[in-house]
Amino acid sequence: MAHLLIVDDERSICELLEISFRKEGHKVEVATSAEAARRKLASQIFDIVVSDICLPDMTGVELLRYCKETSPATTFILITGVPTIDTAIDAVNFGADRYVVKGDRLLDELRPAIQQVAENLALKSEAGYLRRELRRLTGLDHMIGTSPKMRDIFELIQNIAPQSSRVLITGESGTGKELVARAIHENSARSKKPFITINCGAFPETLLESELFGYVKGAFTGANENRRGLFQAADGGTLFLDEIGNMSVTMQVKLYRVLQEGKLRPVGSTEEADVDVRVITATNKDLEKEIAEGRFREDLFYRLSVIPIQLPPLRERREDIPLLAREFLDRFLKAMAKTSDGIEPEAMRRLEVYDWPGNVRELENTIERAVALETGKRISTEALPDRIRNHFQAAIPEAAANGNGHGIVLQEEGVNLEEHIQKLERSYLLAALERSGGVRTQAAALLKMSYRSFRHYAKKYGV
Repeated sequence: MAHLLIVDDERSICELLEISFRKEGHKVEVATSAEAARRKLASQIFDIVVSDICLPDMTGVELLRYCKETSPATTFILITGVPTIDTAIDAVNFGADRYVVKGDRLLDELRPAIQQVAENLALKSEAGYLRRELRRLTGLDHMIGTSPKMRDIFELIQNIAPQSSRVLITGESGTGKELVARAIHENSARSKKPFITINCGAFPETLLESELFGYVKGAFTGANENRRGLFQAADGGTLFLDEIGNMSVTMQVKLYRVLQEGKLRPVGSTEEADVDVRVITATNKDLEKEIAEGRFREDLFYRLSVIPIQLPPLRERREDIPLLAREFLDRFLKAMAKTSDGIEPEAMRRLEVYDWPGNVRELENTIERAVALETGKRISTEALPDRIRNHFQAAIPEAAANGNGHGIVLQEEGVNLEEHIQKLERSYLLAALERSGGVRTQAAALLKMSYRSFRHYAKKYGV
């Protein structure tokens, strides 16, 4: 589908072209004068303009020049009932994409040109879709996890994806909020349309407005042509607004209006445009606290959080760490053209113990670093950052002091660290069971792990 503007002072021509091209699925607007066309061109972006050369207030060539200055990417087709060599030369010189003579074959002449533009637009959209699909199929956008919390989120995504309800994703930085948004989009009926993201905290207020809503030529210094905003670019698809909690109150008002009315007004324009976009937002802030302190609008919050999704931090789903680590390992080995026999048990244990304040993103960066630095056959503890090794080493004396008498003593001849760590883990399980009176769910809570993880370790150590 293309967005067409038909310009002709003969209403019968306008009606003929409008009816014909609407039937073929295009969005069509008409103007019966050059001035009316100029107003539309100043406030909207058209894929194609079809204009008569002879207009009452301006020539079609003059309108062509104006269009090319305002919106260079627009295809411009001139039509005329009185063809001359001079007008044909002017049309070519000023950038007309096609020159068509009016007559019985007018529609037959216009259809191929308009169809070609529409197909080019479709190819661009399809290329974007294929790039996103390739990313998904190669694992870059896969969501990974077998923990109960993640399984619940996967099920929720499957349930809500076919709908058009707005979604608010909350969670700490690095928990994968954009991956959830992409998964919702890719499992929806909008999957073949654009998925566009913007970090609301990365732009000052005035720039964010023009990025979201677009602008018309002359709206501000440097606005040399009409430009679509991200809402229009995502039409039919999904717009992901990350870090929505950093948006200014003034911009919140403007966003609320677009969500409420389904229309937007580009910066500097006097006309509104319809938009069909599913909006998904994300933040690591407590928006209810922001509302109480006057930094976020309550009405916008309820518009955005029709379906809320809370992502757990990685430390609350430690059973997913080995799965994630191996996925990242495979990815970076392939990217760096290296081979490895995996991750040493001791290194994996240190990954599982660490609290991951940067969540999945920090784990991903850690594995990338380890793959780059490791020279042996497997990823060892030496390839891990100091903060992870030190965190693990600091936990040992604390565990020995607070445990059930099963401390670690380093003998002169050395120690089997793996065996001692297993004894320490088993002692913690026993101590937790003793304190909880044998109730496993309470024991798991004392050890800050899921019941599933507790059951796994209990089976492993025969507790």
